[in-house]
Amino acid sequence: MSAGVTSPRADSASTRVLHSFPLWLPRTQTWLYNEIVGLPDRITNHISCIDTWNLDRFGVPRLSSFSADRDEWLGSLKEPYHRVRDTRGVGFVARTLERGAFQAYQRRAVRRNGIQVVHSHFGTVGWQNLPSIVGTGARHVVTFYGYDVNRVPVQFARWRRRYRTLFRTVDRVLCEGPHMARCIEKLGCQPEKIRVHHLGVDLSALDFEPRNSLPRAPLRILMASSFHEKKGIPYGVAAVGMLNRDFPIALTIVGDSTEDGRCSDEKGRIQDAVREYGLQDVTTFLGYITHAELLEQARSHHVYLAPSVTASDGDTEGGAPVSVIEMLGTGMMVVATRHCDIPNVVHHGESGLLAPERDPEALARHLRWLVDHPDAWTEMARAGRRHVEREFDLRVQSERLAAMYEELVEG
Repeated sequence: MSAGVTSPRADSASTRVLHSFPLWLPRTQTWLYNEIVGLPDRITNHISCIDTWNLDRFGVPRLSSFSADRDEWLGSLKEPYHRVRDTRGVGFVARTLERGAFQAYQRRAVRRNGIQVVHSHFGTVGWQNLPSIVGTGARHVVTFYGYDVNRVPVQFARWRRRYRTLFRTVDRVLCEGPHMARCIEKLGCQPEKIRVHHLGVDLSALDFEPRNSLPRAPLRILMASSFHEKKGIPYGVAAVGMLNRDFPIALTIVGDSTEDGRCSDEKGRIQDAVREYGLQDVTTFLGYITHAELLEQARSHHVYLAPSVTASDGDTEGGAPVSVIEMLGTGMMVVATRHCDIPNVVHHGESGLLAPERDPEALARHLRWLVDHPDAWTEMARAGRRHVEREFDLRVQSERLAAMYEELVEG
């Protein structure tokens, strides 16, 4: 295949899993890459996607890209085809035909590689994959991650009907926490099919270093995410601005608008908030950086601020940001909101502090409490690390996921 290496059929003793994505892989989804490459060797992974991004960062074997193989087949007709595909009217017809072609493409991959489990990543992908799976004998696992739970069925009623069709045939539905599990059940999924499966983090990469705060040193605060409305960054900026009135701070914001150009309005709101609170001289925008660079930034900051909210279009975190889990694991203080499954990651008053959504005053009070109680930081950091080790260890979670695949195949 032009986008990767498709190896011969794996040892029949292994469990063969095809992971299906629309895109492999946006740069903000390092956690998905880790989940798949972290699976034990007895699981043979195949990746099937419509298109590829960032292969220099997320290269994997046995990767099949529909768009790469389509363009190779088109040859000299590739450029004219893309011009037609991107036009209105006839382009819509072309894209609709492509969706059917991808289903057939993926179905051939399932049969050719003797796939035993198809793991659809995102609920929308799970429904779209139904024609690729029926009649193949493969078991079907779908993981919901966030926007597919709340925003999609809120904005588009047809997806409620589609999900009910999916839930009738799917074998397992995975989600990050109990809040998301309840949301999926409300969409019509049978509770016995739902499993909470925490996203794991690589603890070997998270050096545990409880932070220390000097009485009058700047409190170094870090926020990191794409600039989606659900991340609540303007509320975090407002909270930092309130604290900065009587205590020196330094704010670092990692992230930007997404690769497809969305979120530009939210970026403007973030920049407006920085100006409104006079934080221009103490705020650093780093844009997107690598995961390793983010962890390096974490080591030089005291507090991770995650002010997530339910967006105006219904979008939510679904579960909890993986960055919150990772920052707890490093020993950072975490201030976040009572949003989705964040309270199952950050235990208020024990390993971090939680505020209501869209309440910058409450976030500012929590930041001020940390300034006034530096003696509490070390024990809170230890509690956070213990919780991450117990519930979010990548090695443990990978073993649990592999065991679930095997149970389905043997079942």
